[in-house]
Amino acid sequence: MTTNIDKSYQLARERYAAIGVDTELALSKLSEISISLHCWQGDDVGGFESTAGLTGGGILATGNYPGKARTPHELRDDADVALNLIPGKHRFNLHAIYLENGGKKVDRDEIEPSHFRDWIDWAKQRGLGLDFNPTYFSHPLAEDGFTLSSAKKSTRKFWIRHGIACRKIAAEMGKKLKTTSVVNFWMPDGYKDIPVDRLAPRKRMEDSLDTIFAEKIDPKHELDALESKLFGIGSETYVVGSHEFCLGYAASRKKLLCLDAGHFHPTEGIADKLSSCSLFIDRILLHVSRPVRWDSDHVVIYNDDLRAVAEELIRNNLLNRTHISLDFFDATINRVAAWTIGTRAMIKALLAALLEPLKQLREWENEGDYTSRLAMLEELKSMPLGAVWDYYCERLGVPVGTAWIDEVKKYEAETAR
Repeated sequence: MTTNIDKSYQLARERYAAIGVDTELALSKLSEISISLHCWQGDDVGGFESTAGLTGGGILATGNYPGKARTPHELRDDADVALNLIPGKHRFNLHAIYLENGGKKVDRDEIEPSHFRDWIDWAKQRGLGLDFNPTYFSHPLAEDGFTLSSAKKSTRKFWIRHGIACRKIAAEMGKKLKTTSVVNFWMPDGYKDIPVDRLAPRKRMEDSLDTIFAEKIDPKHELDALESKLFGIGSETYVVGSHEFCLGYAASRKKLLCLDAGHFHPTEGIADKLSSCSLFIDRILLHVSRPVRWDSDHVVIYNDDLRAVAEELIRNNLLNRTHISLDFFDATINRVAAWTIGTRAMIKALLAALLEPLKQLREWENEGDYTSRLAMLEELKSMPLGAVWDYYCERLGVPVGTAWIDEVKKYEAETAR
């Protein structure tokens, strides 16, 4: 342990103890939290299904920074570097198009666990969990903007088979890795302009999802989540899987509800939704992103919105019911750095929330002493969080402060893609 870091931490520990906070307890709790890093940051949502890469479906990756992963091997190497720069033990989140098909054409309704064998082996060697996502975009049968809610029965059947296949793959991941794999269903279905019938597509999607989820899978191995969206590219007016649809479906079918930070109106934040949804939904999946004016999927940073999410999780004791995943893709900066910045920011926000004198704050609130509550919340902003964070990073053997940047630049120079 570096002397200065240890000294700073001991002083910070005393400062927090003075307001009733045990930093060691906070760090112990923090070390138990896993974040699921998303594979699609590493290659701009291209995947390995074919050389065509991303071809639409309401998703847009911007930027042309050199060095993106071109193969599964390169993507795993990049993820290894990022994981070595992030404190704690975490997870990795795959989309169906990140299969390894040996150069053979494998359509989405034909994918099997064998196509993800190398991913499972990689995760097992590193003690990681894997999460999974069906890919309901960038496919000829999604070009008209509809998948599970398509008016064409044959199209719906194809995408139903895809969903069923994805659940089986995730269940195999859960069995092999001995940790539950969360499967998140997001479908970009919708209309660009004003529809006449808003109900029929939602009824078709409801029926399709019921068919996909008909087979019971051990929740120790696999869990299903449903993700809503306000609008998308090409579905600006109407999205079939709206928040109300997904909330109602998840509550009635006992599924997870996925709240994505960028999938609501710009003036909305997902933090305020957590307590309400937790009353009716057993488990929640978070897709932590940073929207700028729209669902632009910027790299997560340590800002007020992120802190608000972390505070809601800690204050309402929701950690054991919440799965935290990241969801952004920025091709304007080094992609390994993007993973590192975003994940470290999420962990730092959770640490800040764990360092609140929650018992005291609740007492003041229940007593109607809002003056003391506000005063303490303001004072917390200048407490020595950074000293505790640096100590945590060094204790877990990852670079402190900006030291990780040099490691990323060195790796970038060595790979030179």
